[in-house]
Amino acid sequence: LRPCTRQEAYRADITYGTNSEFGFDYLRDNMKFAAEDFVQRPLNYAVVDEVDNILIDEARTPLIISGPSEESTDKYYVIDRIIPRLKRAATITSGKLHEIEATATGDFIVDEKAKTVALTETGVFTVEKLLGVKNLYEPANIDLVHHVQQGLRAHTLYKRDVDYVVKEGEVIIVDEFTGRLMAGRRWSDGLHQAVEAKEKVKIQQENQTLASITIQNYFRMYAKLSGMTGTADTEAAEFAKIYNLDVMVIPTNRPLVRVNHNDMVFKTQREKLSAVADEIAEMHKLGRPVLVGTTSIEKSEAVSSLLKKRGITHQVLNAKPMYAEREAEVVAQAGRLKAVTISTNMAGRGTDILLGGNPKFMASDLLRRGEVRRDGLDPAEYDETLRQVRDMQRYGLLETDDPESYATALAKVRKEIEVEHRQVVELGGLHILATERHEARRIDNQLRGRAGRQGDPGSSRFFLSLEDDLLRLFAQERIGKIMEMLGMEEGEPIEHPWVTRAIETAQKRVEAHNFEIRKHLLEYDDVMNNQRKLIYSERKQLLEGEEIRDVIEGMIEEVLDETIGLYVNPEAYAENWDMVGLAEAM
Repeated sequence: LRPCTRQEAYRADITYGTNSEFGFDYLRDNMKFAAEDFVQRPLNYAVVDEVDNILIDEARTPLIISGPSEESTDKYYVIDRIIPRLKRAATITSGKLHEIEATATGDFIVDEKAKTVALTETGVFTVEKLLGVKNLYEPANIDLVHHVQQGLRAHTLYKRDVDYVVKEGEVIIVDEFTGRLMAGRRWSDGLHQAVEAKEKVKIQQENQTLASITIQNYFRMYAKLSGMTGTADTEAAEFAKIYNLDVMVIPTNRPLVRVNHNDMVFKTQREKLSAVADEIAEMHKLGRPVLVGTTSIEKSEAVSSLLKKRGITHQVLNAKPMYAEREAEVVAQAGRLKAVTISTNMAGRGTDILLGGNPKFMASDLLRRGEVRRDGLDPAEYDETLRQVRDMQRYGLLETDDPESYATALAKVRKEIEVEHRQVVELGGLHILATERHEARRIDNQLRGRAGRQGDPGSSRFFLSLEDDLLRLFAQERIGKIMEMLGMEEGEPIEHPWVTRAIETAQKRVEAHNFEIRKHLLEYDDVMNNQRKLIYSERKQLLEGEEIRDVIEGMIEEVLDETIGLYVNPEAYAENWDMVGLAEAM
């Protein structure tokens, strides 16, 4: 594939790219001052890969083109210095924050479910005293209230190595769905600056929005829209309501033989992690490859620490640069005998773990080590492999300066992989061990889907505790009662259909909650969207030099009607009309 300009790329019959680049190109086109600089053509037909990730997970983040504002960043440092001096009054998970505001003793209340923070009456008084203002809620100080709340959110709700990482003096958001770093993305409304102040890094100026659109409204502008994913069925209602799209389930290519074991629920995180380590050790002893799924960098490193103590060799894959740079290598080896891989969601969606190892990676590794020899290789097998390598080069699927040596290495490792693949299959295939359930069932299904691909055997099991965020916020009371009824002792897990149903109900509640957020975001954006489409349409007409006489005459008529209405009341007598004022205005 050769480099080309954006205009050239969009002139092709098929243009391949990322959702955000398409959206930003649309916004950039509508900020240009010459029609010949436009790059996009009319939005006719879009085919979206991993459609649930883009149209549902990404939908909550609007695409924004912004420029620096003139506001000083000093206020963030000032606010950050007072936050540690405020006392937390309560932490609630019920979502009924305002009911306990009046009675709570302390300065602020944290609502973990809604991800909000509120100052109590005592807190307002404390902040006024610390900032030296008489009335925090005077119009001139409303900005201070907002920044104090964002500072409190940064300190109580946003955790390092969970929601973000600090890399080279910069706060970078971690995508909650993929576990990857979202370089260039920033939280809005001063939250990002509040986190920067908390982490004592350089605070970047708050930006002002120049143009924005949500992913939802961008893709709804296409005349035809479609997509594919392995996990859309649970979101069929949302696809129908927001995008008017039907979800059709296509049978798997080969029968699915993966065994999905019941969830194991423990009272505490400590008990759960101990059981996780036990199961990893058991699978490792058998020789089965294990993929351990975690929900954050912090938790992936906690499991890694336990395995180090037990002397179990393993690989870690998360968004930290020291690990992320080795992603291809780690994933390539994750299906080999005795392999143990601990990962955040990075090893979920779109990752193909091959049992026995990845031949392309292993061939490249053999070349890098300079251990390529053709002795003992069947000439016919080598010729066929070389033909395949040249085909891959021709179609841009492989880059190599020495196709002959690469073909030799590939033919060699394929034999090793065939033997190891058979051994792994006989042992039961890849075992997925998840340390927590995610908010959305789709993300769990993506993780499970790494095992049992293309008819291979595999298994999965989820380990949970009542201290996990999902259960603590949405199902602790119900499952806690079940555990009490059954008289659970420390270290003893519960496996029961009641529990599985309770967890699924909790996930459905979170999914419904997130759907409401996306729906409200869309309703809010729809108001701006109508204005945006009108302004962009008229702007385009002007730039393309179309006949706009009717538009200009319509504007003149509107201005005249509005101006006359200010000075001439049709219900009043003519002598009461302000003709002098009208004449001056005209």
